[in-house]
Amino acid sequence: MKPKLWSFFSVLLHFRPFESLRYRDYRFIWYGQIVASMGQWMDEVTRGWLVYELTNSVVQLGLVRGVQAIPLLLLSPLAGSIADRYCRKSLVLWSQILIGLQYAAMAFLIYTGWIRPWHLYITAFLMASAQTFLQPARSAIVADAVPPGCLTNAIGINSVVWNLARTTGPALSGILIAMFGTGNAYSVQSGFFFLATFWTIRLSSVLSFSVRADGLPVKRELLCQSIIEGLKFSWRNEAVRIGLITVMTVSFFIVPFRMLLPVFARDLLGIGATGQGWLLTSMGIGAMFSSVLIMFGGDKLPRGKLMLGSATVYGCILVIFAASPWFHLSLAMMLIAGICNVLSHALVQTVIQYHSPSEFRGRTMAIFNMSQVIMTAGSIILGSLSSLLGVRWALASMGTIGALALITIYLALPRARLIR
Repeated sequence: MKPKLWSFFSVLLHFRPFESLRYRDYRFIWYGQIVASMGQWMDEVTRGWLVYELTNSVVQLGLVRGVQAIPLLLLSPLAGSIADRYCRKSLVLWSQILIGLQYAAMAFLIYTGWIRPWHLYITAFLMASAQTFLQPARSAIVADAVPPGCLTNAIGINSVVWNLARTTGPALSGILIAMFGTGNAYSVQSGFFFLATFWTIRLSSVLSFSVRADGLPVKRELLCQSIIEGLKFSWRNEAVRIGLITVMTVSFFIVPFRMLLPVFARDLLGIGATGQGWLLTSMGIGAMFSSVLIMFGGDKLPRGKLMLGSATVYGCILVIFAASPWFHLSLAMMLIAGICNVLSHALVQTVIQYHSPSEFRGRTMAIFNMSQVIMTAGSIILGSLSSLLGVRWALASMGTIGALALITIYLALPRARLIR
């Protein structure tokens, strides 16, 4: 790094919003997160485009995405247990290498003209399997790399990176596909993950294994027993239990609304694909604002009140969005939805990690990541309700039930408001 740039970077580290970056290992995790997130979000566009290009089938487009939910459902408990038993640094390292190799293999198949639809299904399953093992290990290692007082700030900074990648990754993929084809897009995705691997290698060995609160090594129990103990801990620890109930409720009733955006854009608001893009952009701006708020607020934020309050507002916003006949009102609701989405999700993640000892953190984060499976189930229910009640009524019903469920949690569990 050039002296002037390093000097500027050093000055930034003295500001509280960037305090987590003062820690060497967290900086390396953060560098890897930047490029890995770009590669992951690029795949959202590249894989979908390639499937449709090869098959011209909307059904297969959905099936490829569905295949990616299978490893998450079946392997998450195992992945969390392994993250608490074995070297977390190695898990992150090898998961990233495997994902990078899969992207490189896809690029090779495209360049040679050997690519077939079944390749996409196999690599989608393998990539999702690697991601299932990567996510709890990487989440746990973030909490190991910073002091407890910096955890909210660290997750806020990660959230900023994730949402930047969410905005720029798909755009970069689209540009590469338009100019050079899907093979080049996959080559860049592969390069991003190998670059992430470079930063992971530089992590300290002290982050490799989880330790108990008393500093002793974690006892190696049978895998099945380890999984059961993780489930028991997640239920018995009140803060972790409330966090998991909150994220599962939001994932089932509220988050699936995004699948209906094409219907609102084309049929209900009459704004077409361009309008849908603006809706997603508005949500992305809200998400970025929320990420920066968490980064600046850090541990001063009242986590319990804020995660439940923002999730409840999220459900109410969906009711207004469902009823809105005006594009500009819908645009405003998407902005607020983006704020609430990241605020509730990031703070739940902070609560779970903060209140989980290192030896349980991989398992609790694996359960947290299973919220994506719950979201898939909610999407199926929302789609079924839409065919019975109509899109507006279905979305309003799901949003209302979700908001009422979160209010119930807030009232029935008074200690939830006191979670820090």
